[in-house]
Amino acid sequence: MDAAETDGSSEPSLNSFDDMLAGDVRDPYPDFVRLRRESPVLRQEPSFEGAPPSFAVYRHADVTQVLRDGETFSSAVIAEGMRDVWGRKIIVGMDAPEHHRHRALVSVAFRQRTLARWEDALVGRVVDESIDQFADRGRVDLVDEYTFAFPAKVIAGVLGLPEADYQQFQQWAVGIITVYRDWDRAIECARELREYLSHIVAARRAEPRDDLITDLVTAELDGEKLDDEEIYSFLRMLLPAGIETTYRSSGNLLFLLLTHPDQLEAVRNNRALIPQAIEEGLRYESPVLLTPRVTTRATVLNGVDIPAGAIVTSMLGSANRDPEAYPDPESFDIFRDPKQHMSFGTGPHLCLGMHLARLETRAALNALLDRLPDLRIDHDEAERLDAHIHGSMLFRSPTALPVNWNAG
Repeated sequence: MDAAETDGSSEPSLNSFDDMLAGDVRDPYPDFVRLRRESPVLRQEPSFEGAPPSFAVYRHADVTQVLRDGETFSSAVIAEGMRDVWGRKIIVGMDAPEHHRHRALVSVAFRQRTLARWEDALVGRVVDESIDQFADRGRVDLVDEYTFAFPAKVIAGVLGLPEADYQQFQQWAVGIITVYRDWDRAIECARELREYLSHIVAARRAEPRDDLITDLVTAELDGEKLDDEEIYSFLRMLLPAGIETTYRSSGNLLFLLLTHPDQLEAVRNNRALIPQAIEEGLRYESPVLLTPRVTTRATVLNGVDIPAGAIVTSMLGSANRDPEAYPDPESFDIFRDPKQHMSFGTGPHLCLGMHLARLETRAALNALLDRLPDLRIDHDEAERLDAHIHGSMLFRSPTALPVNWNAG
């Protein structure tokens, strides 16, 4: 990969992929096939002495059961693990009834009419400005200069942050996203971000604007509002989650379409296929492969006894390729009959930001097809860069996606 552009510091620029986000797992799916067949609810070896019992769940039906039964499978394990980074009041780590109240308050910022005001004025503008930077070159690495760059600008714009702060905003996001590789860096980024946000939140209370932070500050339900800690926790979670989900899912979809040129051509000729292409990309290559829960009581899952206090990890990527849920699941096929995938979860914690992620991916793909109509993968450069979808056992996306086109 090309050396990162820098501004004189050691931090990557806004238009440069951070290698800390990569991983070395090329293809976990053969193992998922075997485990769905042999050990669909697998008891795992403890990671340290005294660790609670731990289970991984691989089949679609069992993952659905876990994610929909919040009384038995609590999200509190997420709050416990990320408290120091996201804050004490993390919506993804809440259970009912607290979760219901909190979700009702923050969901006002993700209503369809709210998203509609961002589509052209913000998202369309951001992706066009990104393409402006390379449209006359005839070649680019889409990860390095497109899919990794634009989601940070969109989230920053949605929050109403000054454009001059976008690069710092993305650096904080990368620091938080890579928490398990560099805990101290993540904690410091979270602290700096909270301090930064405190000034923005105070300003929106004094002078409301047309942005998401104002929506959160003013949201009210039955006379209740979000307190400061709830606002800061949500924003510190939204920053990395909003950036990560979109850059990975849009990168995955572009990789899949570019390596399936017949399906790319179909989308190019019929843009009405884009929504189903997005959903199939999310099913076939989930940007997030798993989500954990902790049992509140002893239970049985697919014939396996699970004690109270056990960690139960739902393997979303495996559920998305379960042949009992999806015909011919190992094939990428944008023409398949639609069925809800697991990449945004299901049940009470169905991802709040999924409509924004879809909107961004749709805009990003449409803009590329409009402005670079003969876009194609650069096979020689792809081989040199090992341009495949890589990841850890948590995240997946391409680390490079070299393309070319006739620049005129």
